[in-house]
Parts: sequence; structure tokens; C-alpha cells
Amino acid sequence: MRGIIAAAALAAVTVVAPAAAQDFSTGSEAKSWNLIGEQKARFEGKVVDILCELTGDCPADCGAGSRQLGVVRSADDRLIIVAKNGQPAFNGATDDLLPYCNAEVEVDGLMVGEDEVSPTRFFQVQLIRRVGEAEFSKANRWTKVWAEEHPEAAGKGPWFRRDPAILSRIERDGYLGLGADNPREAAFIEEWLE
Repeated sequence: MRGIIAAAALAAVTVVAPAAAQDFSTGSEAKSWNLIGEQKARFEGKVVDILCELTGDCPADCGAGSRQLGVVRSADDRLIIVAKNGQPAFNGATDDLLPYCNAEVEVDGLMVGEDEVSPTRFFQVQLIRRVGEAEFSKANRWTKVWAEEHPEAAGKGPWFRRDPAILSRIERDGYLGLGADNPREAAFIEEWLE
């Protein structure tokens, strides 16, 4: 039940009313991904623990990587959900934002989503720096952090082919989630993985 309430509250704070939308594209160096409703955005704000903002449950370390992080934008005090980093895989941005927990930062990236299709939008951060710093850092830490946390999974190829949690789930449920012994599993493996 708490998850449903938190999700509803999260959706409520991320609504961007078209009439009130501001243009934050000035000075943006973000690279286009040609996503629906994509708009370059560069702004300053404070990195926050989203659950803390919504509920008041606020560990000092922003959850030490176990919580979704966002940015409260200075220009309008709006909580911006940072759902993605700058890597091509669909990785979250917590690893990129965590070193800036409760700090004032400048971020550059893409606001994604269409107000007409869905009233919620999210931010894909590509660059980040503390306010006042000269150089931006690329938001691409996720796979580096994953590799540090899983030294036993070193090797070639995409990280998800070696991830212990994913491999355990495949062993238990099969690639299709129907069970490793399901007859469709062998056909899928032959057609797609061999």
C-alpha cells in the first residue's frame, strides 16, 4: 500500500503543466537522443532523496544508493525526477547523483516525455557539477560502480550477461520467465542466443 501511495505522490510532484513550463535549454550541451518530447535542459538545484522529499524519512546519506534521487530545481522549487543517466543502456542515475547528496549542482541533459501523452516527465542527466565548479563530469558511472561491486563477474560482453542476480533468475525461471524446463525455453535459446 505504501508503494502505491508513494508512486501516486511521485507522479503528482512530477507533473509539468504546459502553461507553466519554462525553457531551460539555454546553454545546454546535451546530446539529443531523438526521444518523444525530448527537450534540452540545463539548470541548478539541490540533489535530494526523493523518498525523503515525499515522506520526511531522510537518512543523512540519501539512502547510500538504495533510493531514487532527484534534483529540486532552484528556478521554481520543482522536484525533478532524474530517472536516467547518460549511458546508452537504460541505467538509473543514482550512482551519478549520490556523490552530490544534498549539494547544490548544475545539471545538463534532457527532459523527456510529452505533456499531451503523459503529464509526467523525467530528466536524463548527461553532465553534472557542483555549483561554482568549472568542469562538468559525465553522468556515466553506473557500469563502473557495477563492475566494482561485482568483481567476480569480470569478462567481455554486456554487463547483464554476467550479472549474478540476472543469471540466478534465469537459472530459476528461464529466459522467458516460464521456468527453465518449459519446452519453449529450448526453442528460444536456439533461435535467439546460439
